[in-house]
Amino acid sequence: MERRRMDAALLVLFLGHLAGALEVPLDLPQPPTITHQSHKDYIIDPRENIIIHCDAKGKPHPSFSWTRNGTHYDIEQDPNVTTKPHSGTLVVDISRVKAEDYEGTYQCTARNKHGAAVSNNIVVLQSRSPLWSKEKIQPIVVQEGVSLVLPCRPPAGLPPPVIFWMDNIFQRLPQSSRVSQSLSGDLYFSNVLREDSRNDYICYARFPYTQTIQQKQPITVKVLNRKSDSVFDERRPTFLIPYGPSSSKMVLRGQVLEMECIAEGLPTPNISWTKVSGEFPAKRTSFLYYQKTLRIVDVSESDAGEYRCMAKNRLGSVHHTIRVTVKASPYWISGAPRNLVLAPGENGVLTCRASGTPKPSITWAMNGISIENSPKDLSRKVEDDTIIFTDVQTGSSAVYQCNVSNEYGYLLSNAFVNVLSEPPRVLTPSNVVYKVIKNHRVLMDCASFGSPIPKITWFKDSRSGTLDGEMYNMHDNGTLEINVAQARNSGKYTCVARNILGIFENHVYLEVKEPTRILKQPEYKVIQRGRSVVFECKVKHDSSLVPTMNWLKDDGELPDDERLILDSESLTITDVTENDAGVYTCIVNTTLDHDSASAELTVIERPDPPTDLELTDQKKRSVQLTWTPGDEHNSPIQKFLIQYEDSLHHRGHWHNLTEVPGTKTTAHLKLSPYVHYIFRVLALNSVGFSRPSFSSRTFKTDPAAPDENPTGVQGHGTEHNNLVISWKPLSGLQSNGPGLHYKVMWRQKSIDSEWTAVTVANNSKFVVSGTPTFVPYELKVQAVNDHGSGPEPAISHGYSGEDLPVAAPENVHVVVLNSTLVEVHWDAVPHKLIRGYLKGYKVYYWRERSLHKHNPHHVEKQILTFSGNHTHGMLPGLHAFSLYSFNVKVFNGKGEGPASPTQQFETPEGVPAAPSSLVITNPKLDSLTLEWSPPHDRNGLITGYTLKYQPVNNSNELGPVEELALPANETSVTLFNLKYSTRYKFYLNAKTDRGAGPAISQEAVTIMDEGNMAVASRQVDIATQGWFIGLMCAIALLILILLIICFIQRNKGGKYPVKEKEDAHTDPEFQPMKDDDCTFGEYSDNEDHKPLKGSSTPSNGTVKRDDSDDSLVEYGEGEDGQFNEDGSFIGQYSGKSASRDTAEGQESSEAPSPINAMNSLNSFV
Repeated sequence: MERRRMDAALLVLFLGHLAGALEVPLDLPQPPTITHQSHKDYIIDPRENIIIHCDAKGKPHPSFSWTRNGTHYDIEQDPNVTTKPHSGTLVVDISRVKAEDYEGTYQCTARNKHGAAVSNNIVVLQSRSPLWSKEKIQPIVVQEGVSLVLPCRPPAGLPPPVIFWMDNIFQRLPQSSRVSQSLSGDLYFSNVLREDSRNDYICYARFPYTQTIQQKQPITVKVLNRKSDSVFDERRPTFLIPYGPSSSKMVLRGQVLEMECIAEGLPTPNISWTKVSGEFPAKRTSFLYYQKTLRIVDVSESDAGEYRCMAKNRLGSVHHTIRVTVKASPYWISGAPRNLVLAPGENGVLTCRASGTPKPSITWAMNGISIENSPKDLSRKVEDDTIIFTDVQTGSSAVYQCNVSNEYGYLLSNAFVNVLSEPPRVLTPSNVVYKVIKNHRVLMDCASFGSPIPKITWFKDSRSGTLDGEMYNMHDNGTLEINVAQARNSGKYTCVARNILGIFENHVYLEVKEPTRILKQPEYKVIQRGRSVVFECKVKHDSSLVPTMNWLKDDGELPDDERLILDSESLTITDVTENDAGVYTCIVNTTLDHDSASAELTVIERPDPPTDLELTDQKKRSVQLTWTPGDEHNSPIQKFLIQYEDSLHHRGHWHNLTEVPGTKTTAHLKLSPYVHYIFRVLALNSVGFSRPSFSSRTFKTDPAAPDENPTGVQGHGTEHNNLVISWKPLSGLQSNGPGLHYKVMWRQKSIDSEWTAVTVANNSKFVVSGTPTFVPYELKVQAVNDHGSGPEPAISHGYSGEDLPVAAPENVHVVVLNSTLVEVHWDAVPHKLIRGYLKGYKVYYWRERSLHKHNPHHVEKQILTFSGNHTHGMLPGLHAFSLYSFNVKVFNGKGEGPASPTQQFETPEGVPAAPSSLVITNPKLDSLTLEWSPPHDRNGLITGYTLKYQPVNNSNELGPVEELALPANETSVTLFNLKYSTRYKFYLNAKTDRGAGPAISQEAVTIMDEGNMAVASRQVDIATQGWFIGLMCAIALLILILLIICFIQRNKGGKYPVKEKEDAHTDPEFQPMKDDDCTFGEYSDNEDHKPLKGSSTPSNGTVKRDDSDDSLVEYGEGEDGQFNEDGSFIGQYSGKSASRDTAEGQESSEAPSPINAMNSLNSFV
């Protein structure tokens, strides 16, 4: 039976938990609920009216009553007290009374016909800031090194004042590990020093409620000096507070625990803390006042235990143990009791779970009256901290008070039991549109009320089923949660609340939006002052959301400056200044989300010029230069450039002297004699050089003999009998003194002769006359001034002037390598005969004649130069089968020497060129005659000719190749047994013993019958002549006449592209007729229908030389169109070279001939 009762209690506890989440609508009957009340301890400002809050809600609206100090307080009898409308809040007007007259304990009761709720006991106390008692404080005299405590002892105030020490000019007194303030406000000195003597140690007390500050009388401290023969008495630490080896401290749970240890000693001790029984709570622990105070906030039971402080100096240490106990005023374990709304016949439970140290006692009251003195109710059972209700009935509504208390405080809570029968209602507004960003969480509310408690179910769109599973989470209060919203979650949602009394539906809508993202973020910029900078901020967002873009600078608003230009996707700053530097943040906001990105702008500029140039450590040849760098403007200085002006020699001209790294501000300068130095410094950063600094004072160095001699000493001759000695003169800086001149010395190298010397001033060269031709000399040039000579000069070398060579190369001979290349050999000319610098050898050669009797003579000379000391060389590009003459000369810087004896050589045979011409004559039905001329360049003796020919049909397909070998003495041939009215392609090439040369090609067509012309050039156009039109009308059918007219109209209309005309020539081709304009289709140049090219037979029966120069390679693709060694043709009949097309295109611009047109018609038929 007892077990069944316990199960029932657990069940109603569960139901009570669900019911506790309900909020009763104010239009329904309900007992009072206190919504606002003053704090339990209410400290008032005596200068302001007293307001004691007490507000409540209920149906009907509750009435209010008060007790003061445990008895009924009749407000109407006190003219100084009023209540606020519709509220129980008291307002005490203290303009005619003292605030302290209204101190006491107040309690408010809110009541209607369904019950009564009571407030906490509100203790009203007036804040106090009493004055310091008048006292005369005697000066404190102490010996140096001893400890000292200056007491504060402020008057007791409510609340306690804040203590601090200041001097008479309101400056806080400095504190340290030696001097510090205790928690009580006293000022402690671990040991005093002479500087602690002063007459204005003043303790101040600030009272927070009245905002008043009061001060204690100033304290004078005088520290006496030790005698000169005595030393401070150093001593081990001892604690000034707390006293003894141990102490104890109690603190309440949730409050702040503060413990302090202040020690005296000499030297000043250091304080450290440990917890004997565990570790400090890291996040709640802090050390104050130079480790002398340990503070732990929000104390819990785990903070109880022993804490040890240790004071230590070099003479020893001392410990003190503080035992901390933690007590607790009552606190809720699972929250205050919650209101119950029950339907008639339902069960419920009120729970008042609290704890504390010591364990608190729990008492219950109903409508402000002790539960023991309240009317008996069989449906109610009190069990310690729980009231169990079973089978409640209408009229059982009431407010229950739970009071939990121990010696450190109390908790008072109101919770009503409201017995109602009410059909369900949804309190959330209908047709709410929830908008959420994709992948974010969304909560859709369905706050409801009903008695019995309604059951909540959710449906989406078509109500195919309730919403459950991992995607959805249903909260106890009816809220539907979607943890990660996706686009498919958009739609209409229905919340249904039902109980036994009815059903209620509510519709809401969910729209899932694409997130707002910054695609292109602003980037870090380093920009020079005065230029422009652009920060980009390109955004992607949901099309239904309207983004707004804001820019911040250093987390604040942008300056109001017209130089800052805001665009839809960028921020532009023109004419950047140093004030523009900072962090710029682009913030894009929509109504649902936002995104931001930041970038820093660093403004750089040339550094400011260095300042404060100073010369120190002055010596004869050196000086120390120091300076102060200018502002580097956010770009580190890379180096300093030191320049000087020589006001003695080059006034107004600045020269670079040296550079030093940007981290240095001094330079040791090495100087030259006889210079009046003025220095300046420039700084360089990534932008550029600064302006020069102001000039330093002038620093003069004394004159001295030259330190160096001229450089670049050279000797050469301009004539065959002289020697010109030249050098690079010293600068004014290098002269080291006045009267600079040069001592020039020379002698022949090959003979042991004396040096010849002259003095030269104001010049940088000297000419020695009467020298032998091209002999070596040793040279020296020494600098001299009025203070002495320079160092011994180094010896340089040179030669006197050159003359023409006097000898020709000997042993000249030639080696023939092939028909176009020979190698010439010779012996080198002795150096003494060259009489100068050898520049090389020149080979003069020329073609005397061809070895063939028909070729003319050639006498044009050619020269090949071989630089340097060569003894052989190649002569390329020679003509085959020719006689050449040549000789060799040596040359130097002056010119060429005599030529070697002229010699001759012959080049062997090569392959011949193509025949000069190819003409087709005497055409008949089955035969025709070919006539040709021998090659212009025979390159040997012609041994014969090879003729190849093959037919070509209307589709440009080539037939079988026929080949004839012809003797060298023939220049014509007649071919028989040919097909009538057939086009042929002919190839003819000549041969020598070295092989066959390139071929000349030609095309021709055999005649149709004896009455027609045999061959006509494709380039002749007589299509506009009358006899041609009459002939066509007489021969062709009507359809053929129409085709011919269309063809002629096309030609007259100019629709004949140059490319087609060049490709077509006089070849009869099949051209399909177009359907739209009755014209023949334009020529197709694809692989299947390639045009015939290369046949160019003018009407006079001759062949042009240029046209016959084409080889058969031109008819092939790549390297396929060529002859084998036996002369056979390889390759496919294809297009001609571009150069050939161009040449033929320029020969004629006339329309096609009638014979071509006839051939085309025959092919069509």
